[in-house]
Amino acid sequence: MVADSPPNFRLRLRLRRDSNAVFGWFRTMWARRWFRWLGYLACVGLLGLFLIWLIFARDLPSVDQLRDYEPPLPTMVRDAEGAPVHSYARERRVQLDYSEYPQLLVRAFLAAEDRTFFSHGGIDYPGIATAIVTNMTNSGRPVGASTITQQVAKNLLLSNELSYRRKIRELILARRIEGALSKEQILELYLNEIPLGRRSFGVQAAARAYFDKDVDQLALHEMAFLAILPKAPEKYGRSRFAAEGLARRNFVLGEMFRNEWITVAQRDAARAMPLGLSETGNRAIAQVGGYYMEETRRQLMAQFGETAEDGPHSVYAGGLWVRTAYNGKMQAAATSALRKGLIRYDAGKGWSGPIATIEADDQWQSRLASSFIGIDYDGWRIAAVLSKSAAAARIGFADGTTGTLPAGAASLGYRKTGGSAFSAMRPGDMIAVKATGNGVYGLRNIPEVSGGMIVESPHSGRIYAMQGGFDVRLSPFNRATQAERQPGSTIKPFVYAAALDNGMTPATMIVDGSFCVYQGARFGNKCFRNFGGAGGSGEHTMRWGLEQSRNLMTVRTASQVGMEPIVDTIRTMGIGEHEPYLSTALGAGSTTVEKITNAYAMLANHGRELKPRVIDYVQDRRGKVIFPANWKACEGCNKKDWDGRPMPRFAKTGKQLMDPLTAYQVVHMLEGVVQRGTAVRLRDLGVPLFGKTGTTSGPKDVWFVGGSPDVIAGVYIGYDQPRDMGGYAQGGSLAAPIFKDFALVALDDRQPIPFTAPKGIRMVRIDRQSGRRVYGSWPGTDPKASIIWEAFKPESEPRRTIREEEIKPAKAAKRQDAPVSEGRGGRSDSDFLEDRGGII
Repeated sequence: MVADSPPNFRLRLRLRRDSNAVFGWFRTMWARRWFRWLGYLACVGLLGLFLIWLIFARDLPSVDQLRDYEPPLPTMVRDAEGAPVHSYARERRVQLDYSEYPQLLVRAFLAAEDRTFFSHGGIDYPGIATAIVTNMTNSGRPVGASTITQQVAKNLLLSNELSYRRKIRELILARRIEGALSKEQILELYLNEIPLGRRSFGVQAAARAYFDKDVDQLALHEMAFLAILPKAPEKYGRSRFAAEGLARRNFVLGEMFRNEWITVAQRDAARAMPLGLSETGNRAIAQVGGYYMEETRRQLMAQFGETAEDGPHSVYAGGLWVRTAYNGKMQAAATSALRKGLIRYDAGKGWSGPIATIEADDQWQSRLASSFIGIDYDGWRIAAVLSKSAAAARIGFADGTTGTLPAGAASLGYRKTGGSAFSAMRPGDMIAVKATGNGVYGLRNIPEVSGGMIVESPHSGRIYAMQGGFDVRLSPFNRATQAERQPGSTIKPFVYAAALDNGMTPATMIVDGSFCVYQGARFGNKCFRNFGGAGGSGEHTMRWGLEQSRNLMTVRTASQVGMEPIVDTIRTMGIGEHEPYLSTALGAGSTTVEKITNAYAMLANHGRELKPRVIDYVQDRRGKVIFPANWKACEGCNKKDWDGRPMPRFAKTGKQLMDPLTAYQVVHMLEGVVQRGTAVRLRDLGVPLFGKTGTTSGPKDVWFVGGSPDVIAGVYIGYDQPRDMGGYAQGGSLAAPIFKDFALVALDDRQPIPFTAPKGIRMVRIDRQSGRRVYGSWPGTDPKASIIWEAFKPESEPRRTIREEEIKPAKAAKRQDAPVSEGRGGRSDSDFLEDRGGII
């Protein structure tokens, strides 16, 4: 029967016999005691492994994330020349490749932390056994035997919790890391991420923080010092623990010698060196700060976010490289000029009062430091009044030091209540002081008036410098970009630009006389006046009206042209949305320093659109440009040698917002403002300049906007809560000198290059007073000469006449610029134009 059974039946039968044999063998063995104990132990072991997984390993992070690990890195800011000038960081971090670390530095860390690193598998078993014995016999803080691999696991994947559970998890991860990464990769993670004090993470950041050096510049004793920091960075990095730091450093040097990594001579020479810690931190980056860098930070945060939670390119974690238009020389000049102008205006008005107040208790130092109020002007410091007697006040600083402020050094009058500033002071007042002797200080006054200044390129819109007040740490409000103020007469060039687009010319005669507008039965007539209430002076050219900033001529022009084209021009040039009222033509609207300065830059750019910017481009941590989206590299700009071809040039960008001929006519007239108008004090700078002053009603604000063919600047002064600045306050007397102080420094090495005219402009000799065309006489070098060159659009220049009184100027001017030899005949217009570089 069996032989006749199917194959599958025979197979089942054989399996049943085999299983019976196995079970029988197991029953026989289970009857033996030693076998039962082995079974129990196996079950316990399996249960133990399950519990270990359940308690320690079940929710461990994946080691795979270390392969693509991107540490949080600060954002580095570079200036226009590419030099690092600032960083946005809450921690010091610099990431290097393993190959960039000197081998002697690596060995110093191995000697201090894990000398068998390259031979173990991630766990130092003898060290663990020693640590267990030590912890069982010691009731203090538990000690560990962490290898470098375990420290990487703890720092990057785990927390700093002090517990045996964390230690076991660390051991498990260390084994996994050793299986996933090479020894060099593990060391690279360790050297880049280990916390070493002074807010430094990684060895390169610590080298800068403690010694102001890069890792490849460190001496042996400095390498050994950095290697001791992982044990107790906040202890060994402080000067009061210098003795302990020296002892620990010398121990590391001894370990390096014991491992034959240095010679006895190297060891002894390094031990003889002092610690030599730097107290100034990283000076490789200037950390210029100020309103410019705060504006850059604000724009970056709006684009990319602040922290890692906001995305991979955040300001404080993304490791961005930011190229800005920042010009250190111009920024320093703008900052100094604006501060001098504010102090100059505020001088003699008395003390404006305390900057802020804090509690003058035993926590005054932390309160003062946490206020983040500071100043970097001329050695001034921010102090808090701690106590006061009849003769002097005791003051304290954020670093914990104290000093004395004698009553005689605070004798300024207090402008709010009268009396002296010293009598008005109270404990807790935060004030500005300057050292006058050993521990003795004198009171200084922060100007109550403020202002803003911007410096821009008329070729690209790049902002070279920005100052939004006296000091950003006193007031973060940026008056250069955020303060909406009335522009006053600085709006007039755009009124006249609209007139030029509607048939008028710089030689058009306009009446400087009374001008009233009927506003209805309720309001009656509105009559305009020139500045200071002056009346009219008769008929003059448009040029004269702009140079002398005559309000009556401006509103008459606006009335003739119509306000709609004027507000359209103001809107198109990016100044703002203004209402079509005649008062708008005199600056009754509002704008910012940034907007009005950019509008003047576009005038100098022949009416072509410019977008003001502080950021040129942004790169991610790997160097890829991520902003702006349409950024393109300049082809051929980085060639090592000249290939004989023309120099690469950037194509013109931006829309044409204003007729280029109109824009040049306005600029040409504004040159006259500097030569003989309201900004005449700038004439002796000796370079071609154009610009316009402005003074608003009150006066509440004073302005100057203008510059050279390469640099445009705008500046205003006024109170944050607008109020009368005094009848003597004018743009020409307060704002223009600030620009002059700036230009004396920023433009000292620039060539006197004239403004260029666009194709189509016709330069015609006219009489400056009458606007009539002149023949037979030539403009001289005297700015007040009656004959000048005027810019006209084709077919708009004054026509020829046969009337003798219209041919000759009112008063002949002596010719002063004729060449030595004129050849045959007289000097022609084309001769002049050729001398001036071919203007057509």
